[in-house]
Amino acid sequence: MNKKLKSDIMLLITAIIWGSAFVAQKAGTVLEPFTYNGIRMLIGGLVLIPVIFLFKKISKEDPDRVAKTETEKQAEKKTLLIGGLSCGVVLCIASSLQQFGMFFDTDAGKTGFITSLYIVLVPILGLFLHKKVKPVIWFCVALGAVGFYLLCMAGKGGSFALTTGDMFVLLCAVAFSCHILVVDHFAPKCDGIKLSCIQFLTAGIIGIVCMFIFENPVIADILDCWLPILYCGVFSSGIAYTLQVLGQEHAEPTVATLIMSLESVFAVLFGVLLASESLTIYEGLGCVVIFIAVIISQLPSKEERLQGKSN
Repeated sequence: MNKKLKSDIMLLITAIIWGSAFVAQKAGTVLEPFTYNGIRMLIGGLVLIPVIFLFKKISKEDPDRVAKTETEKQAEKKTLLIGGLSCGVVLCIASSLQQFGMFFDTDAGKTGFITSLYIVLVPILGLFLHKKVKPVIWFCVALGAVGFYLLCMAGKGGSFALTTGDMFVLLCAVAFSCHILVVDHFAPKCDGIKLSCIQFLTAGIIGIVCMFIFENPVIADILDCWLPILYCGVFSSGIAYTLQVLGQEHAEPTVATLIMSLESVFAVLFGVLLASESLTIYEGLGCVVIFIAVIISQLPSKEERLQGKSN
């Protein structure tokens, strides 16, 4: 099996885990949002600690490893800390909004597709950072809006019905777009797994603090919800993130993004299979339209294809 195929399989497993995690999050709505989110994020950060030591050992054995000066190490540590804290704050906001959406009865599959709109929104928000946007992105945004409209046509007679949960999930898509841009800024400057570990720990600590301030956590309820919490903490955060890092090492960027965008499809499939969810004709059509918008937004332009051939 060649490296590219191995990478694609790792990324597919990542998409499957992330898609199934929406069902675990829905099961976790028996707890209040900050309680569930804070604990599972904290677990996600703790799970990555042994992964960091594993990669550190592998890195030391790499013959091509370049030694860094003490000044470079200190600068990298500072960037890592600032980046981890920044990413953690934004991740906490985004994931909390998502959990609030599910708490207010938005289905796992529907949440997966609305959340996937962040892939289309990222280039638009990138305009504020003076990043170029492909003309086709504007078409994808319009297509995504149509898909979102269809997803929310659950009212009597197929009328538009934007629920409180849908609104929270839409805001979560915007927040995740901001998170992608923050990660994009810091990731090239420091170790990716360490960055992720710090962001999960940060998001977890903030969530726990908010839990004690705004909610009334009950130990018995938390223990009853141990499986969804552990699944999201260990598999969705620790394992899936590590597979993503390993998978993207040898995968083509466009292919990697397209494979991981299948997360939304798996969210619907697992919602139907494990949570007995169902989609109306309008919601199903909305999912298809959003998925098409996501796929088109990630396809390389003619200039990018020519550039790839020249390289």
